[in-house]
Amino acid sequence: MSNWRDEKAKANALALARLTKRLPEVFPQAVLIHAKARSYVPSTLRVAVDSYWRAHPLRAERLARVLAARSGSPAGWQWHVGDPEAGLPATFRTPPAPYRETAHQRGPGFCCVCGQPVYRFGWHADLWDAGINKNATWHSACVTAWQFWNAPSGQTKLLRRLQGRRCRETNRQLWRTAEVDHLVPLFQVWRQHRDRAWPELLGYWGLPNLQVINREVHVAKCAAEARGRRTARIAAAQDAAV
Repeated sequence: MSNWRDEKAKANALALARLTKRLPEVFPQAVLIHAKARSYVPSTLRVAVDSYWRAHPLRAERLARVLAARSGSPAGWQWHVGDPEAGLPATFRTPPAPYRETAHQRGPGFCCVCGQPVYRFGWHADLWDAGINKNATWHSACVTAWQFWNAPSGQTKLLRRLQGRRCRETNRQLWRTAEVDHLVPLFQVWRQHRDRAWPELLGYWGLPNLQVINREVHVAKCAAEARGRRTARIAAAQDAAV
């Protein structure tokens, strides 16, 4: 019976040969280094690019916000929710994305998240002078960024490490049950900040607005926020009755 290590080494050698054969003269070196260092070497350059960004979600989400700032929001755009058929998010918890909306889509060759052109291998810059990739509507980095914004809890380990494994609220050690929290709650973003420029809004889903806190602290914070919302509703109802 063959040794699994030998089988793995053989598979990696074949994958590396295919990867090298298809390698253009210009290619992001960071991606290539990451691909060669993987336990299983990707056999295509596009998979190598996707793998790189999945391994660096914070770089991806930061880049996505920079690209969004280059595009800016479409003329006359406002953040709305509630009509998925028109490309609108179903809830305010989903990041606003004007270029995913039917009315503002830029079509093939442009990223539906940031609105910038997409080039070979889903890259965000035309390193090959080949023009935009008409078969793509996502940057590889923006795919990872979108996943991060919608499910930051999937990167709890990474965020814990960034915080030195200390609770942001109490400065005590983070327990295994620690949870990812938005510093400014998303309901508050919807109520108080929805008129801000779109690229700035994305920061509320990104790293600048994220923290990891112990579960009991998170529960207490959510309870305080709920009481605050209830108090605001009662005050608004009383004002309306006057």
